[in-house]
Amino acid sequence: MKPTDIKDPEYFHKVVDCQFACPAHTPVPEYIRLIAEQKYDEAYMINWDSNVFPGVLGRTCDRPCEPACRRGRVEKEPVAICRLKRVAADNKGDVKKFMPKGPFKPNGKKIALLGAGPASLAVARDLAPLGYEIHLYDEQKLGGGFMRSQIPAFRLPESVLNEEVNYILDLGIHTQFNHYVKSLKEILAKDYDAVFVGTGAPRGRDLPDLKGRKEGADNIHIGINWLASVAFEHVSKIGKKVIVLGGGNTAMDCCRTARRLGGEQVKVLVRSPFAEMKASPWEKEDAQHEDIPIIDNHVPTSFVVEDGKLKGMTFEKVHAVYDDKGKRSLVPTGEPEVFVEADDVLVAIGQENSFPWIERDCGVEFDKWGMPVVNNITFASSHNKVFFGGDAAFGPKNVITAVAHGHQAAVSMHLMCMGKDIMNERPSPMVNLHSMKMGIHEWAYDSEVAADVRYVVPQADKKVTLTNRKKEVELGFDVSTGFKEAERCLNCDVQTVFSETKCIECDACMDVCPTSCITFTTNGEEDDLRTRLKAPSKNRTQDLYVSDVLPTKRVMVKDEDMCLHCGLCAERCPTSAWDMQQFFYNVTKAGKIWQEDLVIVK
Repeated sequence: MKPTDIKDPEYFHKVVDCQFACPAHTPVPEYIRLIAEQKYDEAYMINWDSNVFPGVLGRTCDRPCEPACRRGRVEKEPVAICRLKRVAADNKGDVKKFMPKGPFKPNGKKIALLGAGPASLAVARDLAPLGYEIHLYDEQKLGGGFMRSQIPAFRLPESVLNEEVNYILDLGIHTQFNHYVKSLKEILAKDYDAVFVGTGAPRGRDLPDLKGRKEGADNIHIGINWLASVAFEHVSKIGKKVIVLGGGNTAMDCCRTARRLGGEQVKVLVRSPFAEMKASPWEKEDAQHEDIPIIDNHVPTSFVVEDGKLKGMTFEKVHAVYDDKGKRSLVPTGEPEVFVEADDVLVAIGQENSFPWIERDCGVEFDKWGMPVVNNITFASSHNKVFFGGDAAFGPKNVITAVAHGHQAAVSMHLMCMGKDIMNERPSPMVNLHSMKMGIHEWAYDSEVAADVRYVVPQADKKVTLTNRKKEVELGFDVSTGFKEAERCLNCDVQTVFSETKCIECDACMDVCPTSCITFTTNGEEDDLRTRLKAPSKNRTQDLYVSDVLPTKRVMVKDEDMCLHCGLCAERCPTSAWDMQQFFYNVTKAGKIWQEDLVIVK
């Protein structure tokens, strides 16, 4: 193998598993260390720069970072990265003084943002400080998009959402709320320099052909529409017996909301096996904690309506069968159909995009599934002025993905308005690598790797939360517990950097390594090398760190997947051939000008 090029900014980025897994590439270990130091303002701003909504995401994020967390390789549970984000948000002071302050010098360019959800708001946050005149359109009365209409208040208090949305609107955004855009052509005719479509996936899937659907329509509700009606207080009650169809997070929000609006017997019925439900594990746990049974392997066959009134539903029982390639089929068990009583049914079986307001002859190309053709790097459509992001670009995902789309679309729009190539002139990420050594054997971080079970986030009394849909269920970590949970972080952004010229090949690092991730051996092809390391190297998604040839003709090979970043190799090395160096990676945003002025005190 060729020597590893550690100057490539993406090499160590990939080693910081949590940050690499985050769609917005938030510098997770950096802000966790700041939380441990009780520097909550700084921790919040590190988050705000990347994910824009720390308080929202600290409560509602889908947490793609946590399955990637290296702590999960030492113990069963990863660091509670998401909930630590909330610790920063809950304990911050006046962070507005760290944010860009308008009015900003106009640059003569005007941008339209359609939809006031997380993607559009991220674009606004990045472009407003650069002098763009931002016009934000949304049919709702307030900003936030589906963060407001689909995430129940018992998970996301309105005060938290309002605060973080207003941080952006206060940058001088021209808001056009209560305004439904009926035509993209009309928007384009207003001579905007760029248009961003962040309208989400607003149509909930239905079961229109299921027997009884039309007859029982008064008591059959589309989940996302029903949640929006509850959020805007158009609906305040539901029947005592409720069926929720679906196995995603929206279904979990529906069933938990129904419990708070008078549902006494709320049941979730899902086609798939329980373990394969799309809902996050913690969302399923919260629903079960509130006494909501989740009944899997049940396929709906009809709505039962008698004398014009919904009585319930029938289901066919199935079980999962997998072929040689792992493809699943749901096969009937042959048992009699099951009847489940219901006064109301909430259909939460997925969401779809809908663009009836985009004329098909306006220059925006659509594919055979009715989705716009969007570049996954620039987020540009076939129309040179129209960009997409969030659920509107590639279908339903989550808030953090929408934010990531917004950042990259903002870069593209900024480059386009400057007359530059939006694909080939995209700025590189900002990276930094510096030694963490403070003394001969002392590092500027806690390097101990100790067994430390994940701390549990406390919840409010169920008797209280089930009677008030706006009472937040999770209470968050207090300062003390937040510190202890932050201490579980293994500081994976502090990299082991090897210097061939200093190495005397004493093999001390190899002997002291607790995971046997370091091997000195003769070089070879990757497939061969992976079989000759001290510990089996099975995860090929993570790289091998390979040195140049040493005097004995051997090379140093380190399996990045096995390394715990404990620093013992650097402490043991008699010649300082190993050094622990902090790696900071920040995806460049369009708002780079003000980011460079942001000083984080450490």
